[in-house]
Amino acid sequence: MLKIWGRKDSYNLQKVMWCVAELGIEHVRIDAGGTFGVTNGSEYLAMNPNGRVPTIDDEGFVLWESNAIVRYLSARYGTGTLCPDNSQCRADADRWMTWQSATVGRNMRGLIHAMFNPPPEQRDPVTAAPMIKTATGHWAILDAQLKGREFVLGQEFTMADIPMGAYALRWFEMDIDRPAMPHLEAWYALLQEREAYQTYVMAPFE
Repeated sequence: MLKIWGRKDSYNLQKVMWCVAELGIEHVRIDAGGTFGVTNGSEYLAMNPNGRVPTIDDEGFVLWESNAIVRYLSARYGTGTLCPDNSQCRADADRWMTWQSATVGRNMRGLIHAMFNPPPEQRDPVTAAPMIKTATGHWAILDAQLKGREFVLGQEFTMADIPMGAYALRWFEMDIDRPAMPHLEAWYALLQEREAYQTYVMAPFE
């Protein structure tokens, strides 16, 4: 059985759990990271020397890095659905997933720490201002991509939607000024209708 280590409020764990739920994979999740510890123990570090979450063990195959996990699970259990079976479409999905981790994530992580994670009285709008500007530009790129599409690659939900989809909740729930992005907003509304998104992305913050 698939084993997954991570805590429910971890953005990176949420991506994996959302993917697992969409694919209906039987699994067990072990609390790890943050106040749960575990990640600094020798047994965990032998699996993931970074000491971070998530990590999976799929019948003896150990993997870490959340987007790599989403790609792997989508390819193994969802080729033709979450993972496009067309090589060009699959590369397109990979492009958007890589963009999230290599470009968008670098800025969004700081913005989340400044304006989403802390209680309202501890949020820092001055520090956040340049990050909001950068993030707005990134979300505008995705908004343009979504014009005429329900999902990132077209009319079907794929693994390409998962990394930015997990960030979307944080973006829309921040107490900041955001310009209207109708295609992005319509996409986010569709994500919120998905049971897996409700359970693994929205519920930890309710």
